[in-house]
Amino acid sequence: MPLLQETTVDKLHVKLAQNRQELGQYAAEMAATNIKSLLQSQETVNIIFAAAPSQNEFLDALAIQPGIEWQRVNAFHMDEYIGLSDDAPQRFGNFLKDRFFAKVPLREVFYIHGNVADAEAECQLYSALLTQYPTDIVCMGIGENCHIAFNDPHIAFFNDPVLVKRVDLDLTSRQQQVHDGCFASLELVPEYALTLTIPALVKAPTVFCMVPAAHKAEAIYHTLLDDISEVYPSTILRTHSNATLFIDPNSAQQWLEARETK
Repeated sequence: MPLLQETTVDKLHVKLAQNRQELGQYAAEMAATNIKSLLQSQETVNIIFAAAPSQNEFLDALAIQPGIEWQRVNAFHMDEYIGLSDDAPQRFGNFLKDRFFAKVPLREVFYIHGNVADAEAECQLYSALLTQYPTDIVCMGIGENCHIAFNDPHIAFFNDPVLVKRVDLDLTSRQQQVHDGCFASLELVPEYALTLTIPALVKAPTVFCMVPAAHKAEAIYHTLLDDISEVYPSTILRTHSNATLFIDPNSAQQWLEARETK
């Protein structure tokens, strides 16, 4: 499939697709190749997925990739709201079940339970699962404030000592959920969540990051051009030995304009 541009920023591979649909297709094909390769040398593969509309095209395309033995794949997700009813469609576990988990015969799906009485115990339980099933691949996005999972800048730590934690969401992060059409108004967006930390994500040997759409243009600009720091959490991807960022002309616009003026 043709790409408009391929480049590397520090260690991060950047692939600019012709449009959002092709971005998802191209990323799915690369992820499928990686999954099938791993299954040739190990019994199971463990994958962490992001839940967001930005992932729709990727998830749709991945679900129909041929030749993947999904019954040997374990699935995790990277965050979950606190305070939503268990059947709320905005819950990330429910989103992924609808968009992907129910479409392929996975070996097992491990859900984060946001509405437990003891959030710290849930964090420890999910951390233990991540340790028991070491992550092979992370499939993720980037938020408008450059968060990865729900590691917003004010609580994003590159050397976080834990794998999963309870966090309060910043205003930009909550407002993004309204922009994405997940909630009708800011007041309906939960203020707290459980999230995998940055070390839990970047310790995976392979990361695929899918970021389409114009409202992510500023985040891509910061991700690729600013100093690597917790102010812009997604900049950590530029230090990863095998991370690939997939963008489209809309999300790439500010970055491309800045490159042209240099």
